[in-house]
Amino acid sequence: MSAAVVLESGPIGVLCNPNNTPQPRDCRAWLAALLTAGRRIIVPEIADYEVRRELIRIQSYAALANLDAYGVQLEYLPLSTTMIRLAADLWAQARNTGQQTAANHALDGDVILAAQALSLGVPVVIATTNPVHLTRFVPAEDWQTVIP
Repeated sequence: MSAAVVLESGPIGVLCNPNNTPQPRDCRAWLAALLTAGRRIIVPEIADYEVRRELIRIQSYAALANLDAYGVQLEYLPLSTTMIRLAADLWAQARNTGQQTAANHALDGDVILAAQALSLGVPVVIATTNPVHLTRFVPAEDWQTVIP
């Protein structure tokens, strides 16, 4: 059984880009290959939030429509109290070992994303544009290296 693919905000942002330039085209082809292979693809709520806030700020309505469509087409993972509490534990562990992933008073979406992925209770890989912070908590790879 292949690991579920949890999308981080980087690839979600690329997927939502309404332009037909090489990177969005490649990312959409990658997603289609994952779906064809039967991979479970998950849009976590924290990643949706991170992408959505910027798309609203820049008023990219076509990209927002794409984000909404991916939230329906793919599996959407809402946040829960259990996930937020696990994220708080991960945040504290990272701070106590000197491995923080964000500034001291930052919300730290990476630990929330990791908690969402871990809460699934199945093998996962986070598809990201920057696996460094996430691999402390959960398997993560550059999205382009996640094989269907």
